[in-house]
Amino acid sequence: MQLKKQLVQKLQQFDLIKQGQFTLKSGKTSSIYIDLRPIVSLPSLLREVADALWKLIESEPPELICGVPYSGLPIASCLTVLHDLPMLLFRKQRKDYGTQQQIEGIFQAGQTCVLIEDVITTASSVLDVITHLETAGLLVRKILVFVDREQGGKERLLQSGYQVDAVFTLTQLRSLLSAS
Repeated sequence: MQLKKQLVQKLQQFDLIKQGQFTLKSGKTSSIYIDLRPIVSLPSLLREVADALWKLIESEPPELICGVPYSGLPIASCLTVLHDLPMLLFRKQRKDYGTQQQIEGIFQAGQTCVLIEDVITTASSVLDVITHLETAGLLVRKILVFVDREQGGKERLLQSGYQVDAVFTLTQLRSLLSAS
């Protein structure tokens, strides 16, 4: 728990956990906003976030990983480099030029792919990516999330047959924030 507390303190130090009143993508409001997009400028912190997620799968590494656009992409990229895992890049919109791919990377139907997401609220973004990956023949069984906001997203994924592991729940995060 000490490592998690230190990680939360670093996220606060760089203002990646904000407190106030925020409207989320889902339209819901929250007194806490977790914004991991700036970690692309903080390589040491990016590595710590990636390491925390890696601990959730290190005993069973997947064949492929894919970051959910956009905040999951740098974390997935970091995991790719640190653990020599092939990564897929999912585009929110299919290219209308060149190869017109929506999924970039080298893969074969039947391979397993773990999704990486920064924060999960309703899971709509995750489910969209899963639909495309499964249509391409990939097997998605697990989603790794840095923070589960505990607002139904995890349950929605579980009901659809996916395993979801989070480094933090919002309840744990709030507890660590109040202790600092």
